[in-house]
Amino acid sequence: MPSFDIMSEVDMPSLKNAVDVANRKITGRYDFKGTDARVEQSEKLLTLFGDSDFQLDQMRQILLPEMTAKKIDVRCLEHGDPQKIGGNKLKQELKVRVGVEQDVSKKIVKLLKDSKLKVQASIQGDAVRVSGAKRDVLQDAIALVKKEITDFPLQFGNFRD
Repeated sequence: MPSFDIMSEVDMPSLKNAVDVANRKITGRYDFKGTDARVEQSEKLLTLFGDSDFQLDQMRQILLPEMTAKKIDVRCLEHGDPQKIGGNKLKQELKVRVGVEQDVSKKIVKLLKDSKLKVQASIQGDAVRVSGAKRDVLQDAIALVKKEITDFPLQFGNFRD
């Protein structure tokens, strides 16, 4: 029976590369001279350090295009609120969401069941497996999910005949 998986993954080496390039651009900019502005990465967490909200905003405007250039979907980031860390310093955490979250998985399964397509969807950990009798029906299911789920980055892979 043909099947495919709906997943949400981030290429971590590309993310590290994007963070490194953004840090080089930040240290080279004139308006960041003499400040402690930087982006740190630890596994699935990016932390922006700056002196003001304006600097944090400028750092995001440097980081996000770098991520896009490395083919990383910026919708995978969950922006936290800026926090004061002493003096006039601020930090902001950006969580990298990997894997399809439970509520999004349930939404996808419900969407496919309500669509009257002849497919079966099942949640398998942090992915959703969709199987059907024909390849064409699976392609229709992919098109439907792409159209309806726009606020979360999804990849379609593991296509088997």
